[in-house]
Amino acid sequence: MIRIGVVADTHCPEFLDDLPPDLLAGLRGVDLILHAGDVGGPSTLERLREVAPVEAVRGDHDGAMTDLPLRRELAVGGRRLVIVHGNRSRLIEEPATLLGTLSLGTMWFSAGLPAHLKRLHPNADVILYGHTHKARTDLIDGTLVFNPGAVYQVDEAQARHRLDRRPGWFEWTWLQVIRHRVDRVVSSYGVLEVGPTGVRARVFPLRG
Repeated sequence: MIRIGVVADTHCPEFLDDLPPDLLAGLRGVDLILHAGDVGGPSTLERLREVAPVEAVRGDHDGAMTDLPLRRELAVGGRRLVIVHGNRSRLIEEPATLLGTLSLGTMWFSAGLPAHLKRLHPNADVILYGHTHKARTDLIDGTLVFNPGAVYQVDEAQARHRLDRRPGWFEWTWLQVIRHRVDRVVSSYGVLEVGPTGVRARVFPLRG
């Protein structure tokens, strides 16, 4: 059995000052860590490499990390794994963000994303993605499409923390609204177990 830690949207040190201790403790003993983008900075990958080897992709917040690819394909335990971040064109992303913000977090639109990723990578056995900050597991025509959720979540405390940094007007305006969100956000990571009889994905919440 091969155990793989799956993380996404750490945004560290972009927004988080440090990786949560619970995350590092929970990943101990895995054979490999896969990061599905929005890393936040090279120091995050260096910290994760102290736990296990790391493979990562570039998210839409990782513009400076040009050494990271937008997509990785790995063979692990005889299975074909594809890692992407999961963001789509601005014509989809911007209206979805506006809807989620104005609804105070109750209407984040990501319908069709797992099926979209399956169409892009029809030969993958497992597709790992992030971006939505929502943990989700789908089985589509034999392919496991897995989002471990986000390590970094924007709750009221995090919104106030970012406002204290005096961000630009666009981020300031967004934070003023989203700090009143009513949906419950939970930080999380995942573990993928690859064995001779199949693949299993599990999500683990972080206490914060």
